[in-house]
Amino acid sequence: MPIHYINYNGTFVPEDTSVMTVENRAFRYGDGLFETMLWKDGDIRFLKFHVERLQKSMKMLHLDEYTKFDEFFIRSRAEELIRKNNMVGKRLRIRLIVFRDGGGLYSPQTNRPVFVFQVHKIDETLRDRKVGLIVDLYTEYKKSYSDLSGIKSNNSLIYVLAGLHKKKFSFDDVLLLNQEGYLCEALTSNIFVYYEKTLYTPALSEGCIDGVMRRVVMDMARHEGIPVVEAQISPEIMKRADEIFCTNAVQGIQWVMGYKQKRYFNKMARILEEKLISWNYEEVE
Repeated sequence: MPIHYINYNGTFVPEDTSVMTVENRAFRYGDGLFETMLWKDGDIRFLKFHVERLQKSMKMLHLDEYTKFDEFFIRSRAEELIRKNNMVGKRLRIRLIVFRDGGGLYSPQTNRPVFVFQVHKIDETLRDRKVGLIVDLYTEYKKSYSDLSGIKSNNSLIYVLAGLHKKKFSFDDVLLLNQEGYLCEALTSNIFVYYEKTLYTPALSEGCIDGVMRRVVMDMARHEGIPVVEAQISPEIMKRADEIFCTNAVQGIQWVMGYKQKRYFNKMARILEEKLISWNYEEVE
């Protein structure tokens, strides 16, 4: 079995190597964040948007050297790791984790960032494309929201618990509610609802992650002349919606087939999914 490597702060080490101690701040406090990106056709798709979000989030967390994590840095480190793992030419998931170095209790001793790059092959599946997702509402706990809600934080308890619900009842995905009981997002995705010829998605003020694919889908829809509204959305809309679909940077657009007895169409999701294949901001501009 070939050794699979990660890049731990500039050093290649086998993925199963212990690189952290019990004092690690990401472990102790969730003091960090991450980006999950799609490597396709020799580059990271929509890298500019990932960099914008990462640098903005690092700045919000008062991490030093956030401008170091630019397009060149991320692309070159990803390329090095892909070559190291003999994965050139494949469709891959790139995960970048950044956390605060040093010890200290809640008050850090330093704001220096440490980074970890991981790369994994994406298993191709056509299930969700042909059949669609069966989803449920996760209601045991709700996601609290604040100005920090849009960050892809290492602090992920709500998603872990929602994931347990998904696994226990064998759903393909679950939709989370915010603290007021309105739709927020899916387990690893943003959500869109198509209703009465308008595309709705929870506003960032509702506590959802500021998703890269969310941004891309809204831009594509507007380019097609489809009205897009960022809003506060009651879960009751799921009983009346024409379509629901989920979006993230790696999986793209995944259409939802059913919720309880309700079944949805797949027209708008399919149109946007086909457009996404060749969507290029430089050509549009």
